[in-house]
Amino acid sequence: MVTKAQRHHHILRLLHAEHPANQTELVRQLARAGVEATQATLSRDLRELGVVKSAAGYQVLSEVRPLPPGGRPAAFTAAVRRLLVKVSHGGTQVVLRTPPGQANALAVEIDHAADDGVLSGVLGTIAGDDCIFVACSSTATCRAAAKRLSSIARQSAATSNRQLAQSAG
Repeated sequence: MVTKAQRHHHILRLLHAEHPANQTELVRQLARAGVEATQATLSRDLRELGVVKSAAGYQVLSEVRPLPPGGRPAAFTAAVRRLLVKVSHGGTQVVLRTPPGQANALAVEIDHAADDGVLSGVLGTIAGDDCIFVACSSTATCRAAAKRLSSIARQSAATSNRQLAQSAG
């Protein structure tokens, strides 16, 4: 029986050495290495390891970009500023839009922010290619999360506009 830590080690090794195209291929590669894992287990493992799939393939977020000074809150803010395009909400769900291939990266940061208490009331996320569904604990926390995310994204847009105006003047 392979432990979770051993399975994580095998996953990271395969991601670096074999560059699997998708989770089905990664499950097959793990099986060839003697590690049995279901797709559901693999999805959880990838999330725990901070692995996201982008147009460039699977990437381990901690290897791509170390946490900025200020830790998780700063990483969350930076990801929202960099990746959030549009925010909508209704009921207990917030729907976020990102550039193509970037939803997973932002969803990981939102989940970490929720786990660390930086974004309260968020139960979890489901990410596609350019869309994230954020499940909230109530309509009030949904509105608050949508407002906070929009505010952070607007701060980024305002900063970009100021920088453009300064460089033009």
